This record gives sequence, structure tokens and C-alpha cells, in this order.
Amino acid sequence: MSFKTLSQPINFEQVKSLSKLTPEQDQLKAARDQELKDIIEGKSDKILLVIGPCSAHNEEAVMEYVIRLAKLQEKVQDKIFMVPRVYTNKPRTNGDGYKGLLHQQNPEGESNLIKGIAAVRSLHNRVISETGLTTADEMLYPENLEFVQDLVSYIAVGARSVEDQQHRFVASGIDQPTGMKNPTSGNLNVLFNSLYAAQQKQEFIFNGLEVESSSNPLAHVVLRGGLNEYGENIPNYHYEDLLKVVNLYKAGNYKNPFILIDTNHDNSGKQYKEQIRIVKETLINRSWNADMKKWVRGFMIESFLESGRQEADGKVFGQSITDPCLGWTETEELVNYIAEHA
Repeated sequence: MSFKTLSQPINFEQVKSLSKLTPEQDQLKAARDQELKDIIEGKSDKILLVIGPCSAHNEEAVMEYVIRLAKLQEKVQDKIFMVPRVYTNKPRTNGDGYKGLLHQQNPEGESNLIKGIAAVRSLHNRVISETGLTTADEMLYPENLEFVQDLVSYIAVGARSVEDQQHRFVASGIDQPTGMKNPTSGNLNVLFNSLYAAQQKQEFIFNGLEVESSSNPLAHVVLRGGLNEYGENIPNYHYEDLLKVVNLYKAGNYKNPFILIDTNHDNSGKQYKEQIRIVKETLINRSWNADMKKWVRGFMIESFLESGRQEADGKVFGQSITDPCLGWTETEELVNYIAEHA
């Protein structure tokens, strides 16, 4: 087994100098980060929405989306705190297909990860500088975290990664709130094992160094449904499912219990309009149980400018090329509904 070197060693400090935040932007981000921390810690009862495209495949479409989102955020700021999804890496079960902006700056183009690093930083920076919002991204590759950690406010660990020890240990050293999704099997014990690992100090090798992590008390669970042995969708947002998660939180010594519902993926069966019904059902469920009301306070929603999806070579501006998403009109109506009924 061997590897072919495709670039010179990457200079992390040089990378961080690309699209670096100004002092004013640093202050804005610090204020947003504190507000988000207050939500996770239960000091604020606002609803957290991690919301946006399945994948950030087109920079200008993403910017048009977040500009609209920023205007909507102003209208609902008393009830809702929104973090736009700017997901620049996409997991691929068999390695084929669009892998995200980091790999391909043009979905139909060749892979160039060095240019991808600059493109990823530029997009996260533009969101902050042009809208005042701060972003969420997925930690698909733990060793790449340093490329974006100074620019993002929320980190997600996906269903295919949450069982991996390196992801769990790196999550334990992240300063931002970190959502740990249940695995594709839907197994809640695996999910809470990952949460426990992320909330402890860990010693491990990272980027060639022996390190000790600080622990991450802002790590929390994300319920995204799962698949049974026959490949059928098994949702986990219903009342009884939430009660199980509440009881698992109570049974362990976990910091800052917080439950975020991923309304797409195996919860919706990727029937993107089901996201609307799932949100509304969850809001009703919260009203029946005091712990649910206190701990179920977030949604991860996939939405974009245009509803549905298209192939990677599609030309519809603002339509997903990965999972299907709600369109803008549906998104705006849903956000306003949450603000009125949460």
C-alpha cells in the first residue's frame, strides 16, 4: 500500500491567513457564539435552527439564500436563533458522487483540495461579513477542522462518522456546540456513547502530536432517524422516541442536555416536504412533557432557494444537487410558524 503526494505540506498558519476575520467581525462572531452557547446551556429558551442547503455547491446561490435568511432572522429574533448550514464536505458511502466544495469548486469540475480550502474559507467569511450571520459545517474529516474552526459557530458530526473514535475524540476538543447525530442504524446507545466521549477529556494523536482535549460540554444529540435491516426508514422524532432520549440523558451524567431534531434524512425518508409536518408534530410533543419542553429546542432543516433537487449538472439556480430541500417560500412560512408556536 502506498500514497502519491499531490502537494507540498500545508502551512496551517498560512491557511488561516486566508479570509481572516477583521476585529469587528471577530466581535460579531463572539457575540453570536455566546448567544448560541446560552441556548445550549439552557440560559436562553430560543429555538435553534441549523438551516440551509444540503450542500453548499454554488457560492452565489448560498449567498442569496443567507441574505434572505438574515432578513428573516431579524423578524423572529425574539424566538429563534438561526445558524445557516454551509456544509462544504459531503459523505459518500461508496466514494462516488459530489463530495462537496472542498473537493470540487465546480460540481462538474476536477477535484482540487488546495483550491478547495481557500473556497471553503472564503464562503464562510462572506456569510459573516455580508449578512452578520455565522455558520455551521460538518466535520467529515477531523484533520481538516483547523481549516475552518475560527470561522464557524456550530459543528456537526454525521451519522457515518459518529461511531469513529477519532471523530469522537476531536469533538471533545471543539469549543463550539457540536451536534452528534445518531448512526444510520438509529442505535441510541451508540449515540450516547459518542456523546459521553465528546464530553470527556481525551488523550490521542492528532496531526502528528500527542494531545489532551479540553472536553466539550456543548456536545449534544441530533436525532435523524435510521434504517432497519430491510433498509426501511425508522423515524425517531415521535413522542415515544423523544421520551427514550430524555430518559437516556437522565440516566447518565451528561452536561447541558439538548435535543435537536434533524427533520430530513431517515426521519423524512428524504421526502423533503415531510419536514414541515415533523416540525409541527415536534412542537406539539414538547407541550406534553416538561423535560421535552426544556431540552427539545432545535431543528436541523434542509432548505434552499428552490424546492426539490436536481442532478449535479443541473442549471437551476439555488436548487440542491444532493438531498432534496424545502424551497424559500416553504422555509419562510415554516420559520414564522415556529416563532408563533414554540
